[in-house]
Amino acid sequence: MDLIKEIKKKSNAYYKRLVEVRRHLHANPELSFKEKNTSAFVKQVLNEFKIPYTDGYCKYGIVAEIKGSKKGDVIYLRGDMDALPIKETNNVDYKSKVEGVMHACGHDVHTTCVLGAAIILNELKKHIKGSIKIIFQPGEEKLPGGASIMIKEGAIKNPKKSKILAQHVHPPLEVGKVGFHAGEYMASADEIYLEIIGKGGHAALPSNFIDTILVASQVVSALHTVVSRFSDPKVPTVLSFGKIFSDGGATNIIPEKVHILGTLRTMDEANRVKLHKVIKKLVQNTVKSYGAKAKVNIKYGYPTLYNDIGLTESSISHAQDFLGSKNVVMLEKRMTAEDFSYFSQMMPACFYRLGTGNKAKNITSPVHTSTFNIDERAIKVGTGLMAYLALKNSQ
Repeated sequence: MDLIKEIKKKSNAYYKRLVEVRRHLHANPELSFKEKNTSAFVKQVLNEFKIPYTDGYCKYGIVAEIKGSKKGDVIYLRGDMDALPIKETNNVDYKSKVEGVMHACGHDVHTTCVLGAAIILNELKKHIKGSIKIIFQPGEEKLPGGASIMIKEGAIKNPKKSKILAQHVHPPLEVGKVGFHAGEYMASADEIYLEIIGKGGHAALPSNFIDTILVASQVVSALHTVVSRFSDPKVPTVLSFGKIFSDGGATNIIPEKVHILGTLRTMDEANRVKLHKVIKKLVQNTVKSYGAKAKVNIKYGYPTLYNDIGLTESSISHAQDFLGSKNVVMLEKRMTAEDFSYFSQMMPACFYRLGTGNKAKNITSPVHTSTFNIDERAIKVGTGLMAYLALKNSQ
């Protein structure tokens, strides 16, 4: 049997149905860890096609399983299900029905594609060596991340004999194309919460008080030396601050407290740990010189996402066979983060990008925007390729 021809035939046959699935999910988005109806809908489709599953992981997570005819290892496919707190402004029939909630990161597409892959793989069991398990994951967009919770609750049974694949929509790539990057691909992402504590009072008498606004500005300036003077220059690293605010306040009041919120991102775990210590030390030393105090809280976020070299290179080769070499591109590292990284710490992993853009049709809006949408032909590509990669990597 020509597997490529057979999978493409099945992808075409199920395309209309999968577009309906995606549009249903898009119109009925649910926020992180609240995917009750999404989970129920996924199980409804799995039941329809008689695909067995276990559920209840992280409350709404599901793991479907398709057992092959021969003994072998496990290939996991992962699709995330949660939406974002964004008000959709697209004028489409399947526009979000939920006020202020939107599938603006393509998780409706991810869920649809792994469902489609499961349907196809279920019809090609005799070609599977071992088993293929499909993870429908809640809560990718919100710490601590649904992946970490599903792992803790036993969704992954034998990581030493497993591999895992996932794809993510990518508007900059035209539909029909996919992108890969082997090795470190996405950064760890930690949240920084600083509280500067001084002595508030009338702004006309600053010498009588401890000016938290001034101290906060000095703290931010000092912390901007972290990357340039303390981080390994060979390791991609970013430290940025997104919010500064005081408790109450007016033009003529020096506030008692000022809060600073930021993010640290890097691609090396040793560098990550080191910079946490540097940040804490710099903050305390800076505020001390002004007679102020500080509370420093750095919340560990998602770790670095590492794409296994061997699995990624084999997946690139298989993708070239499936789509043609011109439609498989190499991507740069990204400083964004993904909780798929937790899976990549356990077993060989490959996280690649699915082209969803179409410049000719003006489908170009980035993810996490109110106008994000896809060229729905990407569903056919994503479904077929994921099924093919699962089969080839299981053999």
